[in-house]
Amino acid sequence: MRSVADPTFVVFLNGSYGVGKSSALDHLGDVLAEHGQPFSLMDVDWYHRSWPPSQDDPDNVLTEAANMTAVWNNYRQTGPRQPVVAGVMASEEDRQRYEQAFALPVRSVRLVASATVTEARLRRRYTEHQSQALHWHLQRHLALSTQLALRHLDDLVIGTDEQPPRSVAERVADFFGLLPALPRQVEP
Repeated sequence: MRSVADPTFVVFLNGSYGVGKSSALDHLGDVLAEHGQPFSLMDVDWYHRSWPPSQDDPDNVLTEAANMTAVWNNYRQTGPRQPVVAGVMASEEDRQRYEQAFALPVRSVRLVASATVTEARLRRRYTEHQSQALHWHLQRHLALSTQLALRHLDDLVIGTDEQPPRSVAERVADFFGLLPALPRQVEP
């Protein structure tokens, strides 16, 4: 297991809308805490959700990166920790922006779900007063899923249809070696 004292990369939970990124992020934090592993979690959505955007940053990606850099610097001041991020990384340009924000390489796991499961999750997420947001996400999730699959930006792909978020989190932690190795049993 590598040392969290000097994290060597950012774990990025990538995927389209409704595939379970935020749930997996939350559970990964639980798994790391249970094993005494320091971490900092960030959901990208909360770093760019601002309106109206500036004219020179219509998608709020520059604002998002600046916000994440500031928060990561604050987290680092509290001690060494593994950064874990959930969001959409759809291009090499996105990867470079995140790597610059953290001053670390980004390693990505793409979460995927069937259209049926994704649409059901999205419908549960939004209330009747959020019909415009629901419609927007329903119209775009398939195209984004296809785009992400074609980019090959991810180290691992995990299907979330049949797996609870805890299992997804455990697979991510295992894949990246984020948990301490269990002591070997010594035969007498």
